[in-house]
Amino acid sequence: MTATSSGDGRSQTELVVNEIAQELRTLEDGVAWFSGLSPTSRREVLRQVGGYVMQAHITSADGRAGVARSGVKPTANPSVMICMDPPRYGFSGLPADEHVKAFRVLVSVFAVADTRRRQTYCKGICGHSWHNLTSMPAGPEQA
Repeated sequence: MTATSSGDGRSQTELVVNEIAQELRTLEDGVAWFSGLSPTSRREVLRQVGGYVMQAHITSADGRAGVARSGVKPTANPSVMICMDPPRYGFSGLPADEHVKAFRVLVSVFAVADTRRRQTYCKGICGHSWHNLTSMPAGPEQA
C-alpha cells in the first residue's frame, strides 16, 4: 500500500482524505490506513494533507471544530498548531509519535472546511472531481 498511487491518476492520499471528508470512510479507517504507511510515507502524507488544509482556506472556527471532532486533545501540539492565527503548518516535522495525532487533526479540520466550501462556493456548480467522489469511478486499488 502506498501513499501516492490509487491506480487511476488520483493520489491515494487525496482519495482517502476526501472520502473521510465526505463521510464515505470513517476517520478510524483513515487512521488505520495512515498507520500502515512507512515513516517516510507518513511524513509525505502529512505534507500533502497540510497542503489540502491550506487550499481549503480554513477559518479559526474550522480549526476548533476540526480539533473537536478529531478526538485529539486541544492541548496537543497538532491541535495548538492548527488553531493558531494564522495556523502553523509543518506537521511532518513533528516527532513520529505525534504523526497519528497530526493526521487526525489535519483530516478533521479539512473535513470541516471542505464541507463548508462544498455547501457554499461549490454548491450546484462544482466541477472539482474530488468534491464528487460518489460519481467518480473507483480505482483498482482500494485502501
